[in-house]
Amino acid sequence: MSNNSVDFSGRPFHFIGIGGIGMSALAYVLAKRQLPVSGSDLRPNHITRKLESIGTHIFSRQEASNLEFFRPLVSSGVGLNSRLESNSSNNTTLPQVICSTAINTTNLEYKAAIELGCPILHRSDVLAALIADYHSIAVAGTHGKTTTSSMIGYMLLQAGLDPTILVGGEVNAWEGNARLGESRYLVAEADESDGSLVKHAPAIGVITNIELDHPDHYETLEEVVNIFQEFAQGCQTLIGSIDCATVRDRLKPTISYSLHPDSNADYTVTNIDHRADGTTALVWERGKALGMLNLRLLGRHNLSNALASVAVGRFVGLEFGEIAKGIATFEGARRRFEFRGEVDGITFIDDYAHHPSEIRATLAAARLQARPGQRVVAIFQPHRYSRTLTFLAEFAESFTHADLVVLTDIYSAGEPNLGQVSGEMLAAAIAKQHSQVVYQPTLSAVGEYLLKALRPGDLALFLGAGNLNQTIPDVIATLREPATATS
Repeated sequence: MSNNSVDFSGRPFHFIGIGGIGMSALAYVLAKRQLPVSGSDLRPNHITRKLESIGTHIFSRQEASNLEFFRPLVSSGVGLNSRLESNSSNNTTLPQVICSTAINTTNLEYKAAIELGCPILHRSDVLAALIADYHSIAVAGTHGKTTTSSMIGYMLLQAGLDPTILVGGEVNAWEGNARLGESRYLVAEADESDGSLVKHAPAIGVITNIELDHPDHYETLEEVVNIFQEFAQGCQTLIGSIDCATVRDRLKPTISYSLHPDSNADYTVTNIDHRADGTTALVWERGKALGMLNLRLLGRHNLSNALASVAVGRFVGLEFGEIAKGIATFEGARRRFEFRGEVDGITFIDDYAHHPSEIRATLAAARLQARPGQRVVAIFQPHRYSRTLTFLAEFAESFTHADLVVLTDIYSAGEPNLGQVSGEMLAAAIAKQHSQVVYQPTLSAVGEYLLKALRPGDLALFLGAGNLNQTIPDVIATLREPATATS
C-alpha cells in the first residue's frame, strides 16, 4: 500500500472505461505487476486487446452484472443482496473500482459498485499512489506533456535506467502508452484538466507552460495557476520553462530552462538550426556548453520539450552524451505530428493539437518542413463547445501558417450543445483573418472535399483531439485506388 486509499497488495482493480488512454496505461502497469485487473469498455480496440493479452478480463458492456464477476457465489443462483450479505465479513474480495472524470454517476456499473460497497477511486488516485511508490518524474503543463514525458521516458530507457512509464499517447518504442520497468524510476504525464494534478507529489516535477485550456472546468487562468502552484509545492524539485511568464513569475522553478540565451535560465540553447528533417542546437548548462543536440522533431516547441528532458537527465546524473544519444533517436508519440502516409505526392500528418497555441506551433513547424511552393493544408475539427466558444478570437488567428483551412463541426466530447457556437461560426471567424477557409459539416463531407481539393505536393495536417483522424485512411485509400468507371 503506497497510499491509504489504494491497495497494491493483491486486491483486484476494476476499471470502468478501461480503453481510455489514461485508464489503460494504469491498467497495463498494474497487470504487469501481477495484480488482478479487469475492466469494461463499450468499444473494443487495439488497447483493450493488448490488455487482454496480458491477462486482463475485459467486459464489452458497462452493466451492473460485471461486478458479479467478483462474487464467489455468482453461479449458485443466489440473489445479489444475499451474495453481498454472505461476503460482508470479507469485503476484500470486492474490487477497487477505478473511474475517470468521464464516468457519470448514472452509469449502471458505477451504481452497482456503490451498492456493493466497493472502494471507488478516481484514475488520478491510482496514478498518485504509483507516483508515491517510485522515484517519480511527473510532467505537467497545458501543452507538450505527452511529448515531453515520452521523450524523458525514452531517454532514461536508452540510458539503461529501465523506467516505468505512463503517458497520454502511444509510443512505438514501448508499443503503447505504458511500460513496467524494474528500476526505481517512474515517468508519468500529470493532467490538470480536472484539478486532480494536486494529488501528485513526485520527486521531480516538470511544468512546460500554463494557459487556460479547459474552460469546462476552470473559469479563469488564475484558477489554473492555483492548481499548478499546489502541484509545485508537492514536488521535491521543480523544473520549469521560464519562457512561459506564468511559470517564471508565479512558480519560480528550482531548475529553469529557456530557448533564450539571455534569460539566465539554468539550461538554454544557441546555434539553433531548424531543418525539414529536424532541429539542432548547442545546449548550455549554467553558462557552460554541453554539446550539440540533434532532434528529429520539428518546431521550437519541441526543442523546448527536449531542453526539459536534458534538465531531467542531468538532474538524475546522466552524462550529456547519453542524453543526446537518446534524444537523437526519439521519434515522438503517435498523433504528435505523426506521419500517416504519402500518396500522389500528398503528405498526410495527424496531430492532436486542439488549443490555439498548439495549432499555431504545429502549423509553424509544418511551415518549416514545407518546401518552397508546397501548400500547408490545415484540416481542423474543433474539440468541445466550451473551448471553441472561449477561444473563438484566438482560434481565428491561429491559422496564419496554413495556405488552406478546412473546418468541420465541433466534436462535443460529451458536452451538451447549448447553441452558442458552431463549426460554421468558427469558420466565419477564421475567414475574417484568412482568405482560404472552407467549412464542411461532417467527416464524410470533409473526406469528399479533400479528394477534390488536395494537390500533389500538399502537406495535409489533420488537427484535433476528436475523431477527425478516422478520415485519413479512407482518403489515402481512395487516392491510391481511383474509382473505376462503372459500366
